[in-house]
Amino acid sequence: MSFDALYGLELTDCSDSLVRARVPVRAELTQSEGLVHGGVYSAISEALAARGTEAAVGLEGRVAVGLSNLTTTLHPITDGTIHATAVRRHRGRTTWVWEVELSDDGQRRCAVARVTIAVLDP
Repeated sequence: MSFDALYGLELTDCSDSLVRARVPVRAELTQSEGLVHGGVYSAISEALAARGTEAAVGLEGRVAVGLSNLTTTLHPITDGTIHATAVRRHRGRTTWVWEVELSDDGQRRCAVARVTIAVLDP
């Protein structure tokens, strides 16, 4: 079982330029105050960026791994579903850069992230 499966990541769209997913909120993902833990937003963001990069470089036999992840929480999510969309901003030979927006069921932007993925030979 992967880490993404542990927190409930469900991919809904995945290409080398756009990735969408959702994660149902449950008690195990929250802080003691009942807010979704910031680490969950970071994990979702890195997963989407890596999956999108893998959609292209995996065909070449290369590997995508997280290099940098800057996630900022804007508004708390306490229930419902986390909706995430990652858009590729840079496609280089050895690094890709993605911007990720995470929102709640009301389509309110609750977190943003910029994720850099390293592309490696196996």
